[in-house]
Amino acid sequence: MALTNNATIFPPSRPGKPPAVKAVLFDLDDTLWPIAPVIARAEQLLFDWMREHAPAVTRQFTIESLRQQRLDLMASNPVFKFDLWKLRHAALSASFNSVGEDAGKVDAAMAVFSEARHEVTPFGDVEPVLARLRQNRRLLLGTVSNGFADLEKIGLARHFQTSIAAHSFGCAKPDPSIFHAACAALNVAPEETVYAGDDPLLDVVGAQQAGLQAVWINRFERVLPAGVNAQASCRSLHELEAWLEQTAIG
Repeated sequence: MALTNNATIFPPSRPGKPPAVKAVLFDLDDTLWPIAPVIARAEQLLFDWMREHAPAVTRQFTIESLRQQRLDLMASNPVFKFDLWKLRHAALSASFNSVGEDAGKVDAAMAVFSEARHEVTPFGDVEPVLARLRQNRRLLLGTVSNGFADLEKIGLARHFQTSIAAHSFGCAKPDPSIFHAACAALNVAPEETVYAGDDPLLDVVGAQQAGLQAVWINRFERVLPAGVNAQASCRSLHELEAWLEQTAIG
C-alpha cells in the first residue's frame, strides 16, 4: 500500500493495529543531515593541520591509511565500537607515537576534526518538520545516535526532549537498552514510540527488536536487505510526517 506522498507502508510486524504513537526518536547522520561530505572535509582539514603541526605523521600516513588504522583498532577493543571519539583519539595517538611526534598535540588535532565534524547542513525538511511534529502533533521527540555529534553546536537541540549518544551511554545501537533508555527518558512505552533512521540493521531491525515501531528513512534510493521490513519507508521527513498523521497518531 502506498500513500499519496509515496511513503511505502509495509505489513505490521505484529498482528492488530499498532498503538498510537506518542514519541518519535531519530537517528542523526544520513537521517537529519548527509554525513559523507562532512567527514571527508573534516578528515582533509585534519590532515592539512597535521601537515603543518605534525608533519612526520603525514609523511608516513595518508587519509586512507589512517582510516584503515581506525578500522583495525576498532576490532581490538569493544569500547571503540560505540565510542567513535575515543577510537579516533586512540588511533591518532598511536600514529603520532609511531613516528615520534608529540602525542600531546592529539587533543588539538581532535579539536580541529570535531569543529569540522559539526559543520553539517541539515536536509531542508528537517527544521520545519521537527517544529510541526512538536507544535502541531504534540509528539515527544528525541535522538539516539552512535556518533558523537553535539546537537547544541549544530543548532537542533531545541527540538528534542532527550538525546542519547552511544559514547556517553556506554553501548550502541542495535542494543535494545539504548532505545529503552530514550523511551524511559520520555516516559513512553517502546510500542508507543517510532524510531526513524537510515540504517536497515542498526535502526530498523535494532528498533524493532527493542519493541519500537521503525520507519526507514531512505533518502538515497537504497533497497532494504532481504528479511528486513520496516513499518514504513519514507524518502523524507515530509513523508514521515504524513505517515504519522495518516497511520500512527490517534
